[in-house]
Amino acid sequence: MTQKADDTVLAAPISAPSGAVGNERSKAPETGRAPVGRLIGVDLARGLAVFGMYAAHVGPDPSQGGITGHLMELAHGRASALFAFLAGFSIMLMTGRRTPKTGRAGRQAVAKVVIRALVLLALGTWLTSTGTPVEVILAFYGLYFLLVLPLYRLSTAPLAITAAASALVLPQVLYVVQHALPVDGAEGVWAWPADADGIVSLLFTGSYPALTWIPFVIAGMAVARLDLAATAVRTRLAITGVALAVVGYGGSWLALHLVPGALSKLSAGGWGEGGWGGSASAASAWWSDTWGYPDGSTPVGLLVASPHSETTLSIVANAGVAIAVLVGCLAAVDAYPRFHRLARPVIAVGTMSLTAYVFHIAGIHSLGIEELPGPPLHVLLGFIVAITLFATLWSRYFRRGPLEWVLGKATKPAELVR
Repeated sequence: MTQKADDTVLAAPISAPSGAVGNERSKAPETGRAPVGRLIGVDLARGLAVFGMYAAHVGPDPSQGGITGHLMELAHGRASALFAFLAGFSIMLMTGRRTPKTGRAGRQAVAKVVIRALVLLALGTWLTSTGTPVEVILAFYGLYFLLVLPLYRLSTAPLAITAAASALVLPQVLYVVQHALPVDGAEGVWAWPADADGIVSLLFTGSYPALTWIPFVIAGMAVARLDLAATAVRTRLAITGVALAVVGYGGSWLALHLVPGALSKLSAGGWGEGGWGGSASAASAWWSDTWGYPDGSTPVGLLVASPHSETTLSIVANAGVAIAVLVGCLAAVDAYPRFHRLARPVIAVGTMSLTAYVFHIAGIHSLGIEELPGPPLHVLLGFIVAITLFATLWSRYFRRGPLEWVLGKATKPAELVR
């Protein structure tokens, strides 16, 4: 059994479920290309993003230090950026990937994306209103889909240029807009619903403001247009990903240490010391959220690259990490059959990432977890084991995850478009 390319929205799996996938590998031809269709690594990357999101939400506090603390620190922000990047990939899968759908098929594909976006907006709003301590990203995702959909027919170069331009410009626009907003926040219809994320929150003031997260989505769209089976393309992408990460994180480190008074101004702000209650100083702002977040009190905050800082450097760095992770997953699955077999449970999680995401929100709510991050390591391991077992068993008998199946049914009206 194979899985349809538009079966999900957080994940648009392109591989068969792990229980239904045999050893599909064949010898790579002499053209320097990976085996045809070998994009199962996308699902692996999505599975890793799920685990990273779990680590950020139900893992130990990174400020505790040590190996565990540093691993948790790596997950914060970077997992959600990888999700946003892969969301762009999903849009292209639904609308034709390398060759955009046109005519009736194109209109139906657009309608499906719109329906999925609206479902995500509604689901994310409802989950946020339940009061769990998680900053639910689903409503933001729904808005991202709607905002970038007009770009789906663009080729790789225009998409890459758009992603770069938005990364360079939009963080500065966000900084200006946030200063222009009322101190007590938006009111009326702009803040509705009051117990969730209103339009101002989704665009500007929330945890994943669209203004600075859509560059990840557009970058994912650009990468999806490429011939990812070609070894040369993967090599260039790997180099690009590493280079972007170095420019983003390295550029932030240099700026914070070379711009006079930068570190002291950050430390003087309301978030300068240990954003999670630890001892990290603003000196770690070039790569980690443990110091806190820019509070907008000084433009120096635009020099940091910590994952949730909403700056140009953070977008560049995290986009580089996302590209490198994707290429690494694609290469590892193709090059090492034994690794492919061992990774099947993680791949299964990646094929039903919407289900996995909602599962962990429901788990946090039912267990009454109120302090995030902070639960002991065994709680995180319990969540990972539970979803991995569920995904592995479910995928042996069904083509789609449970919520992915529901979402597929919800988009059926799109087939009526003429």
